[in-house]
Amino acid sequence: MTAPQNIEILREGAACYGISLTDNQIKQFSQYLDKLNEWNQKINLTAITEERDVVIKHFIDSLTVCQYLPGNTKKLIDVGTGAGFPGIPLKIVHEHLSVTLLDSLEKRVRFLNDVIADNQLTDIQALHGRAEDVAREKAHREAYDIGIARAVASLTVLCEYVLPLVRIGGLFVAMKGSDIHNEIKDAEKAISILGGAIKSINHFTLPFDPMERHIVLIEKTRQTPTQYPRKSGKPTKSPIR
Repeated sequence: MTAPQNIEILREGAACYGISLTDNQIKQFSQYLDKLNEWNQKINLTAITEERDVVIKHFIDSLTVCQYLPGNTKKLIDVGTGAGFPGIPLKIVHEHLSVTLLDSLEKRVRFLNDVIADNQLTDIQALHGRAEDVAREKAHREAYDIGIARAVASLTVLCEYVLPLVRIGGLFVAMKGSDIHNEIKDAEKAISILGGAIKSINHFTLPFDPMERHIVLIEKTRQTPTQYPRKSGKPTKSPIR
């Protein structure tokens, strides 16, 4: 990240959420952006390529979650992480977090490992797999304080992907766009069946960007029934209704 104005945007945007970035953290974000630009020439990681837009719509957007993370959060899984958002920015600003980045595309996992190595990040892993399969593994099922998704799937589908990974008392943090009211209504049955309850729906706009965003917090109140998640592809083809 070479443009001083974009570094200032990142600092100011982070400060809006109570985060004071150190020089080393700025360096890590810069290296992250460089890797994103480099790899985006080879594989399609993000349609957002302008440096300023990446800083606002990926980096700062990822940091909006920080205000909702309980102080005792230790283990976080980012489901469908793609190019590492929000998992890597969260790891950069919260070094104590143990982070798992889950993605179904091996090429993206190779990119994530390159970013992790380049930034010398520790206690973070990029995991190649589908949420429906990983959530059935003993090491991951109901093992995380926070499950998070910034994916484009509907909330109903995301609940089946993420809630089985979250421990009782933990949170599923769903990062969504502007129009979510119908999604929330459609997801009510799935949330209940999968052991969750809506804790809050938070509306905001990003600094330097007028687009509306929502963060939906779903508390894991009881164990997810053993039949969920269903086999790969089923949650998308036949959502819980």
